[in-house]
Amino acid sequence: MKKKKKKKENDSLTVLQTASRENFHPFLDIGRYIPLMDGEYQLYSALREAVPIIDAALDKIVRLVGDFSIQCKNQRVSDELNYFLKNVRLGGGNYGIDSFFTVYLNQLLTYGTAVGEIVLSGNGKEIYSLVNVPLKNIDLTYDDNLIDVLVCTSGFDKDKKILPYQNLLFVSTLNPEPGKLKGTSLLKGLPFVSGILLKIFNTIGVNWERVGNVRFAVTYKPSSDGDRAMSRQRAVQIADEWSKVMRDTQRVSDFVSVGDVSVKVIGADNQILDSNVPVRQILEQIVAKLSIPPFLLGLSWSTTERMSSQQADILTSELEYYRRILNGVITKICDVWLQIHGVSQKYEIVWNNINLQDEVELAHARLYNSQANKIEKELNELNEQKSN
Repeated sequence: MKKKKKKKENDSLTVLQTASRENFHPFLDIGRYIPLMDGEYQLYSALREAVPIIDAALDKIVRLVGDFSIQCKNQRVSDELNYFLKNVRLGGGNYGIDSFFTVYLNQLLTYGTAVGEIVLSGNGKEIYSLVNVPLKNIDLTYDDNLIDVLVCTSGFDKDKKILPYQNLLFVSTLNPEPGKLKGTSLLKGLPFVSGILLKIFNTIGVNWERVGNVRFAVTYKPSSDGDRAMSRQRAVQIADEWSKVMRDTQRVSDFVSVGDVSVKVIGADNQILDSNVPVRQILEQIVAKLSIPPFLLGLSWSTTERMSSQQADILTSELEYYRRILNGVITKICDVWLQIHGVSQKYEIVWNNINLQDEVELAHARLYNSQANKIEKELNELNEQKSN
């Protein structure tokens, strides 16, 4: 009998582990599972939408983190690995590791936690895509040694399952508190001051709406007993005529009345509060929390050149910190790619300099070091000549 031919390996995608499972429960999970609190995430998302300066600051941080490349001793492996990173598939028709990290770092800064997944092809011989995982789809738990973090499906405790391929998942947390799995959002502490800022903006809008759409107070004072007897009827007539004048917005109309009638604008004698000082104080708190120099956000506060340079140095140290967090994710993606292709190669993650100012500072540092070495060499030669 003829042997049946083996079916070819299926090149279709594997099932996405972190896909949404419609099994949510309104109560908090029990046991070791730590839920990722949807209410807190909705708060931070609303905060970015309500206060544009916060959204702009986080977007600038993501863009300023910059690009990177992989360098290996084998140049061919470096070229292939960098080509893969620049052209890897992402969700929504996007490509490239830069687009992936734009979403990943935004998620990390906003919510304090970011999760991603490596999706292999059906035959497991290639990385098909990288996926940014919505936090509502997953929960985190400890493994048996209570040290390593495992990703599991979300939902009620009985329905939760630890995902089988933990080597294809990666989790990043921002400043996690001791004993907690999830990280701390960069926006923590801002809801209170942002709430005050929104109240001020809302009040300004209401005041300008009142000024633009003026309200009037029409007062009629009877001058005699006969007028007092007819005061109700005359007040109704004045109100009707005033309403007709106010409804006719297409042309300028005059209001004519008999008797002691006075017209005043409601609130015209009240002074609108100056919002410059409180708004600036609140913005200073927001800028201090996000560690972004004010001039990058379009805030023309008085500052000196030296102060701007110091602020840029502080921002550079913040960006270096975010790069160190992303290095762990880059390492995991590269390790999986090398294992799949059967390559054992040491590599280095090389980040581009953050801005042109860094290039100038490095050039000055090399110049000063060269001058110092030259002077030291000349002094050593003089000392040798004197000793001889």
